[in-house]
Amino acid sequence: MSPARPSPGRRLLLVHAHPDDETLTTGGTIARYTAEPDTGVTVVTCTLGEEGEVIPPELAELAPDRGDQLGGYRTRELDGALAALGGPDHRYLGGAGRWRDTGMVLAGHGTRAALPPDLHPRAFAAPAVFGTQLAQLLEIVDEVRPQVLVSYADDGGYGHPDHVRAHELTVAAAAARPDVVAKLYFTVRSAALLADGLAELLQACGGDPARTGLRWPEPDEHPGHDAAAVTTRLDVSAHDDARIAAMRAHATQIDVRTGDGWAAFAMSNTIVQPLLGVEEFVLHGADPEEIIETDLFEGVEP
Repeated sequence: MSPARPSPGRRLLLVHAHPDDETLTTGGTIARYTAEPDTGVTVVTCTLGEEGEVIPPELAELAPDRGDQLGGYRTRELDGALAALGGPDHRYLGGAGRWRDTGMVLAGHGTRAALPPDLHPRAFAAPAVFGTQLAQLLEIVDEVRPQVLVSYADDGGYGHPDHVRAHELTVAAAAARPDVVAKLYFTVRSAALLADGLAELLQACGGDPARTGLRWPEPDEHPGHDAAAVTTRLDVSAHDDARIAAMRAHATQIDVRTGDGWAAFAMSNTIVQPLLGVEEFVLHGADPEEIIETDLFEGVEP
């Protein structure tokens, strides 16, 4: 019997709600740290994304209101995306298919989301199952022993109930294991970073947004975090090719467009988003006026 492999000195665990979230919000971070020596990266996915909308017409029968086979298909997409990002360790919370994508309803302007009125019996965001889910996440934390945990901000970025639940679970897990978790981060994208990215994209397209083949956003149509609250900015531009490949792997959910010197993408709403070379975070409990980091493991002892 071969001896057990030693645990890496630096350990990062990211908790995401659906397949594709890992790539959209932290794809560069995953690729960066997976490539670094003595660093272990574990991605937890909480649902199979069964309630997602389907972009390619030829895959429309996978949708939840048709064949309801989208979740199984998205597991294959996730495998491809994680491989493109360097092949981090991966777990489904409670096992594949234990929790179902809750879905969402739009609430107000732009892409704000809210809890739907009728919940599936296995809905991830159902009120009564938090304790069971926390126990499942703590089991992973106890095995991996991550010094750094990452999930979403308290509004889930845009209000999706599954993102909010993932945030709540990750905060509770960090609080329950203060001897293990040294730092807790929330992935965000500031309105200022997005505005700069859109301006650069427009310039790269020669001032013609139609060149992207996607719809240009109206003012405030994309959710954006307060830049003054950001504590941590990671340069992930070296991993653009991996991120684009990972997005392409999520073909049911992400429409990727590239041109001469530019890359952009959209969800099913067709609203263009630039591929940003920086991923932003808020360090829980930190004062953003006193700390600007460029490494999630800054100050962490192996």
